[in-house]
Amino acid sequence: MSTPVLSPLQSRFREVMGSVCTPVSVVTTREHGAPYGTTVSAFSSLSLEPPMVLVALDNGSALLAAVRRTRRFGVNVLLSEQAPLALRFAGKGGTAKFTDIAWAEEQQVPRLAGAGGFLACELAGQVPGGDHTILLGTVLDADPAAGPPLTYHRRSFGTHNAHRTR
Repeated sequence: MSTPVLSPLQSRFREVMGSVCTPVSVVTTREHGAPYGTTVSAFSSLSLEPPMVLVALDNGSALLAAVRRTRRFGVNVLLSEQAPLALRFAGKGGTAKFTDIAWAEEQQVPRLAGAGGFLACELAGQVPGGDHTILLGTVLDADPAAGPPLTYHRRSFGTHNAHRTR
């Protein structure tokens, strides 16, 4: 596969967005017994009343097609030591990504064993966004993160440690 040629604006935009530190999560769903999942950094809280999140998925992804049919998705928030898991789910491979990965079904979506935090969501809406679709999810269940998060910044994985000021 060839690398697309970017315009000067696209290159500068990519550079600016690369300087923004984002959380790394694996979004999942399950259809006809088969698990689907992909790594995303476009994930954010949206609302507290009701609890909602948003995630952006590539328009051509099998996961997006499956979520549209199942109307459910999970957000597995990764911990700082889970970069290999993020890389595994970032690639192609369909359901093979789950080979030798421990997971369990919660609220009809796959929850990855050891993920730092977990949200089970029902699809509440979709918004077109260029080559991606923004999924709005109403949170059905939440299990808070238990450790430092995996983050993505300047095309590499890292973590965030809070520094308190007095």
